[in-house]
Amino acid sequence: MTVSDFLNHWSLTENPFRGEEARSDAVFARMGAASKGGFDGGTYHSDFEKIFGDPRRPGASVVFGEKGSGKTAIRLQIARRIGEYNHSNPGAKLLLVPYDDLNGVLDRLHDRLGGKTPLESLQKLRLVDHMDAILHAVTPRLVDAVLDPDCIADGLDLGQGSGKPVKRLSKDLRIELLLLQAVYDRPDQADARTILLRRRLRIGPPPAVFWGGLLLAVIPVVLIAGLVYVNFFTLPDLVPRRIADWALAIVAALWALAALKIAVWDRLALLRTGHRVRRQIRVVQRGDISYARALRQIRPSNREGANLPLSDSDESRYLMLERLRRVLNAFGYAGMIVVLDRVDEPTLVSGDPDRMKAVVWPLLNNKFLQQEGLGLKMLLPMELRHAVFRESSSFFQEARLDKQSLIEHLTWTGAMLYDLCESRMAACTAEGAPRSKLIDLFAEDVARQDVVDALDRLHQPRDAFKLMYRCIGEHCASVTRGQEEWKIPRHVLASVVKQEAERVQQMFRGIRPG
Repeated sequence: MTVSDFLNHWSLTENPFRGEEARSDAVFARMGAASKGGFDGGTYHSDFEKIFGDPRRPGASVVFGEKGSGKTAIRLQIARRIGEYNHSNPGAKLLLVPYDDLNGVLDRLHDRLGGKTPLESLQKLRLVDHMDAILHAVTPRLVDAVLDPDCIADGLDLGQGSGKPVKRLSKDLRIELLLLQAVYDRPDQADARTILLRRRLRIGPPPAVFWGGLLLAVIPVVLIAGLVYVNFFTLPDLVPRRIADWALAIVAALWALAALKIAVWDRLALLRTGHRVRRQIRVVQRGDISYARALRQIRPSNREGANLPLSDSDESRYLMLERLRRVLNAFGYAGMIVVLDRVDEPTLVSGDPDRMKAVVWPLLNNKFLQQEGLGLKMLLPMELRHAVFRESSSFFQEARLDKQSLIEHLTWTGAMLYDLCESRMAACTAEGAPRSKLIDLFAEDVARQDVVDALDRLHQPRDAFKLMYRCIGEHCASVTRGQEEWKIPRHVLASVVKQEAERVQQMFRGIRPG
């Protein structure tokens, strides 16, 4: 018997237990898309509501879970729930900021610091580096949406029904948006986009740019006209030729000094400022000249030291995050949800606990986690839980994990996994066909509690799916199509449970891969 024969008998359009990774699991995606149909009640972990929190008051959550425990699924469900909330609350939306692909951030940091080993570089990672990375993840999306009112940039909807969303920004907010763009936009086109954004926001050029350009353009014309007049026309008796020559010489000297200041001194000062900004923003690969050109489009009073990240102080970053929050609020976003996931996957980390610790520990800061309007959801590997409980009391005082909706272990009971498997079967049932229960797949001498107990020994959704997948596969391999035995016997369940439980134990001990 083939697996397709078995599935067709139970009116299943595909194997519900084939998927092992939520990001590429078509069944999981279909369950979310059809959640209103009533069969996804078992897809959410019992702690999901605590993790997600109140969308009207975004807060932090710290979750530790084994591989395969559903952390990525929770991340996708958070995104889905935010979409539903935004649809129902267009005036108080939440902006989702995925922070789950750290390869670019960590690679740029390693290149900048030049540590002998990845761990040496990662141990120099600061909280402000994470804050810069978050600002760099949001600002280009915001600028894209402002420059092109007809598009929705990566899910960032500014409510472009009017076609001119910038009308909702006050003068101060326009300046703050321009400052954010000048510092945190995409490296390849940031300085050019500063000019485009300034014009779109209808902010005039800084006086130094306007009058300086005018001065450099007009004075040479005046000098040339004066020289022509002195040399080719008769001067009035009231103006001796020597006085005219001296006047032109003085004007030329003043123009040269002004040109020297505007073209050299001011640009060098901006280049020094750009260099200081580049040194501090270590997770963005951008040059001094790009920063200098962008900052030149901002008035000097708005690019004072307190407004720019010129040191490793976190205050300037908190100010930048507050600016971002105010600008987003004007477009109907009451807060942001930042989801940190897959910290064990970047190339420079490669699952090493010490490297993961170096990446995550700077974020465990109570001041950062308790910001108004910003909720950081940290979905962390179980190895970091063990590291947390080896830390000193001063670490716990700074992190205040008791205030961060802490989930020490993302566990699943056998009953929860049973419901999850039934939900997946319902998602794969052919349209119009009666829905089968999970226990229906097993022989009459297998009780429901037997299946629950078997799933309870595996602990994680991924391992539960592997169990069911192997049960179906081994049963189909042991019977012929003509026998028409559509139920999995007890001995197959017992054999597969024993093998899978042993595999899980070996995986936890590090003897074999998952």
